[in-house]
Amino acid sequence: MLTRSMFKANDIRGTVTGARPEWDADGARAIGAAFVRVLGLAGGTFVLGRDMRTSGPELAAAFIDGATGQGADVIDVGLASTDQLWFASGHFSVPGVQLTASHNPSEYNGVKFCLADAAPIEPAQLVAIRKLAFDGDLSPAATPGTRTEADVLTAYAAHLHALVPMTGARRLRVVYDAGNGMAGHTAPAVLAPLNIDLIGLFTELDGSFPNHPPNPLEPQNLLDAQAAVRTHRADVGLVFDGDADRCFIVDERGEVVSPSLITALIARQELAREPGGTIVINTITSRAVNQVVARAGGRLVISLVGHTAVKALMAQHDAIFGGEHSAHYYFRDFWGADTGMLAALHVLALLGHSDGTMSDLVAKLPSFAASGELNSTVADVPGTLDRVDAAFAGRGTHDRSDGLTIETDDWWVNVRPSNTEPLLRLNVEARSEQQMVALRDETLAIIRGGTDA
Repeated sequence: MLTRSMFKANDIRGTVTGARPEWDADGARAIGAAFVRVLGLAGGTFVLGRDMRTSGPELAAAFIDGATGQGADVIDVGLASTDQLWFASGHFSVPGVQLTASHNPSEYNGVKFCLADAAPIEPAQLVAIRKLAFDGDLSPAATPGTRTEADVLTAYAAHLHALVPMTGARRLRVVYDAGNGMAGHTAPAVLAPLNIDLIGLFTELDGSFPNHPPNPLEPQNLLDAQAAVRTHRADVGLVFDGDADRCFIVDERGEVVSPSLITALIARQELAREPGGTIVINTITSRAVNQVVARAGGRLVISLVGHTAVKALMAQHDAIFGGEHSAHYYFRDFWGADTGMLAALHVLALLGHSDGTMSDLVAKLPSFAASGELNSTVADVPGTLDRVDAAFAGRGTHDRSDGLTIETDDWWVNVRPSNTEPLLRLNVEARSEQQMVALRDETLAIIRGGTDA
C-alpha cells in the first residue's frame, strides 16, 4: 500500500497506523525496489539506517527485501540518527537511506535519501521513484543482492570529535533532552567522553514518545529542558528532534536561543577559520545572520527552505557552513550535510572557551524581534498568498521564489506552504517588538480570515 500524497518535496512521510494508514511493508518493498532502479544500484551498494519508531524494523526489512531483489547490496547500520546515516554514506562513499519521520507523531514513518557522500537526491529522482513504485515493472533481478550489518556509531563519534577540538575548554554542566528519540542513542557516544557534566532527559528509545512529541519547533516541547536547566543550574541545554538531525539550544537562564542566532555564532566561528568563506541560509533566517556574515567578511547565499535545497547550494558554492531557522545546521566538513550533534559540539566549544554565559554570547549579536513560525490550515493556498500579496501592495519588495516574502529595510514577512505538512507557515521579523506584533497580527488576519485555522 502506498499513497501519492506521502511523497513530499524533500522526502517521504506518511502514516503507518491509525484509521487511514498511507503505507505499509508492501509499499516499503516497492519503494526499495524503485530506489535501486532509479539510481542504477543493481550490482552496487547503499547504506540503510532507521530510527526508533515501532514500525521501523518491519519497514526497513521490507525496503531491504525490495532493494536486494533488484540486485543491490545493502549495508544495514541498524538504529541510527539521520546525521549518523549521512556520516555512514560519507564513510562508505555510497548512497544512503534513512527510515524516519523526523519530528512527526508516532503514527508516521518515512524515508530520507541521499546520493554517495551524503549528497542530496535530485528532485527528479524522487519523482521517478514515486512513479516507478506505483506504476513500474519491478520484477526481480536475475541475481539478488546481499545484506550485511555494520556498526558505525564509534566512527561517527570519532569523526565529530576530530572536527571540534575541546582541549582547554572549561568544564560545563549540560542538559540534553533526547525526547525518547535517536539522541538517546548517539549523545552518550558523542557527549559522554567530553569534559562535561551530562544530565539526560528521556533518553530511552521509545517510538511512542511518551513524554513529549519529538518536535522542538513547538515551544511546549522545550519546557522540560528549560526547567531542567534551571533546576540543575546548567550552563546550557540541548534539545534534539526525533531523528536527532536538529538541535535547539537553551541558555543558562532556561531561555530558548533562536536557531538563527546559533547560525550566526557558528558562521562567525567558521569564517574566522576560513576568511571570505561562503555561508548558506534560507529565506526566513534572521537578518542578524546577514549582518554577522558581512562584518566577518563572508559571502552569503540564500536558499529555498528545505535540506535538499540547502545541501545543493552548499555543494555548488563550496560553502563552509549553512543554517536554517528550523535548527538544521550544515557543515562542509560533514559532507555538506545537516547534523544537530556537530552543531551542539560547536556551541559547547564556543561556550567552553569563553569566560561568559550562553546568554552573554548571544547578547553580542544583532537583535531583531521575531514571531517564530506560526502555522495555519487553509483551503486555498495560492489564493491566500495572493490576498497577502495584494494587502501589502506598495510596501516593500515582493518575492515569490519561496512562498511570498515582503521585505523592507526594517522588517520582512514570509508566508510559505510547508514541504511536509498541509500547512501555511508565517514568519515575521522586525527591528522592534511592536512593529513585529502589528505585522504578525495583520498577516494572520488575512491568512485565517474565513478559515478554520
